[in-house]
Formats: sequence, C-alpha cells, structure tokens
Amino acid sequence: MLRIGLTGGIASGKSTAARILHDFGATVFDADRIVADLYGPGGEGAEAVERLFGPSFLDGSGGVSKPELAAAVFSDPGKKRALEAAIHPLVIAEIRRRLAEADRAGATVAVAEASQLLEGGYGGEFDRILLVVAPRSARLERAETRGMPRAETERRIAAQMPEEEARAKADDVVENIGTVEDLRKKVEKLYRGWTGT
Repeated sequence: MLRIGLTGGIASGKSTAARILHDFGATVFDADRIVADLYGPGGEGAEAVERLFGPSFLDGSGGVSKPELAAAVFSDPGKKRALEAAIHPLVIAEIRRRLAEADRAGATVAVAEASQLLEGGYGGEFDRILLVVAPRSARLERAETRGMPRAETERRIAAQMPEEEARAKADDVVENIGTVEDLRKKVEKLYRGWTGT
C-alpha cells in the first residue's frame, strides 16, 4: 500500500484534491477531523488544552473552544509550540492506526489530508508527500468566500510553513491555479503515476 501525506496552506485546495483522490479509489481520511475529535468533550486533546491553558479554553460541554484557542495560539508562537507538542503525538498515533486499518482492508493507496503535516513532523509516516499550492490572492479570496475575515486568513498564512520550505520537503507539488477540472487532471496524472494504471 502506498501511503500519501497530503498537505497545503489554508484555502490552497487540499480538501478538493483529497476528494479527487477518493474518487479515483484511494482511501482518504482527514487528520484535521482527528484533531476535532481529540478536542471534543472528554477527548485527550481537550484534556491537554485545559492542562496547558486552563479551563477557560473549554466550552460549556467540556470540549475545546476553538475560536478562543485559535486566537491564542495564532498570536503567540510559544503557545502554538506548546499545543503542537501535546497534540501532534496523539494525531500521529491515530494516523498510524488508520493507515494500518487501510492496509488490512487491502487499500492500494491511503491518503491522510493534514494541514499541519510538515509542521507536525508527520512526514516520516508516509511514502510520499503531496503539497497543493495556490497563489496567495486566490487563497485569500477562497477563504473570504467561506466567511473567514481577510485578517484572520492572513494571520493563519503567516503562521504556516513558508511555501518554498514546504516545496523543498514535498515529493509532489500540484499548482492549483485554474478550475477544479484542471486540478482533477493534475491529480489524476499523479495518481496514475503512483499506481501504474
């Protein structure tokens, strides 16, 4: 089984690329969804956040208050590093479990979509790293369409690994500069190359 780590900056198109890979037959899971589960009431992530930053970062149900946590960590590099040190090992353990599950199920290609894949040190879990990139202007526009204020998008872009550094760590890079159909063709070409089909 080929293990693919799929990543990219905010609003780069990585989730669209993940859906396309799924359409071609890859087993796909979302590491950001894993984090969301960890941050739920009683989750190990919620416990870590409370331990690091206090109970005010939890909501009424005992889960993590994501807006409050995002505001804190994206404006304070020290808090961001502390959070990552606590959360990334939990995410890696779950990625390993899901990859093993996909392998047992007979998957040819398994893809983990993870926005913090390179920052979190998950790269070694995969055979190949696929990076999706897009122009900054397009990313800002897409995020705005989704309802994220421009200032927040800018802050998140600034907190992520610079594109040139990410490109140097990736095995495959897809430029998402056209339509969804253009992206589909590029991802299909990669997939066919990976699988020899």
